[in-house]
Amino acid sequence: MRAGRGIVGDRFFGHGAHRTAAVTVLAAESLDHVALALGLDRAPDPALARRNIVLRGFDVDALRGEAFSLDSGQGPVLFQGHRPANPCAWMDVVLAPGAHKALRGRGGVRSEPLSDGVLVLGPAVLRTAARSLREPTLV
Repeated sequence: MRAGRGIVGDRFFGHGAHRTAAVTVLAAESLDHVALALGLDRAPDPALARRNIVLRGFDVDALRGEAFSLDSGQGPVLFQGHRPANPCAWMDVVLAPGAHKALRGRGGVRSEPLSDGVLVLGPAVLRTAARSLREPTLV
């Protein structure tokens, strides 16, 4: 992760037009909702949702307009949450037919990295002034 540039290797890394939307955070519970709404056996693979960070156990929508940090053991990475990440029709292709509609209002939050750092899968500490106090897991 690079401050103001995004995720190294990401297709939008360093693109000025995506500076405030370089990293998208999604709640794993949104994918659980897709499975429930569409009668799937299990939640879709988070990697297919085209979101950069997937957290379980935190109301991701609370990060809109909020500064926050995530620390998965490599030191905190600072972010600024911005606008909602609205799902696109491609979700019907990669997740399941009907996923686009099921994800409306649950597509995550676009954010801007404010510091360099590294995030890894597993337990993480999220710090923010937003309303939830639960510690999420990066999935």
